[in-house]
Amino acid sequence: MDDHNKLNMQENRNVNINSNSPEILTNNIYTPAFLRENIGKLMRVEFLIGTNNLVDRTGILIDVGASYILLRALESDIITYCDIYSIKFITISNLPYNMLLSFDDRAINNTNTSNVNSNFRYY
Repeated sequence: MDDHNKLNMQENRNVNINSNSPEILTNNIYTPAFLRENIGKLMRVEFLIGTNNLVDRTGILIDVGASYILLRALESDIITYCDIYSIKFITISNLPYNMLLSFDDRAINNTNTSNVNSNFRYY
């Protein structure tokens, strides 16, 4: 399967919202609806596993359902299904993901990075 077909398959995965959708997906006082407003953004999600073990995952939010989120890893094309009820903290990047990619490309290719803003934060 080529990259274009994979991308289309991922885009069709999104939950369709309409007037019959449950309120947790449409009213942003609920976590799923709030997170749906941030699809496509880079985020670090911290999960509470057990009673005192925090585990984090970083990626691009690609989908949100009533009880789950899907994160696409930055370093690979792996998608992680995450239980929404074990989430404790979410850090959302304000920078567009494509800015982070272009910064990485300049650094990797050893091109001129003197004019790159040093305030880039990676989560």
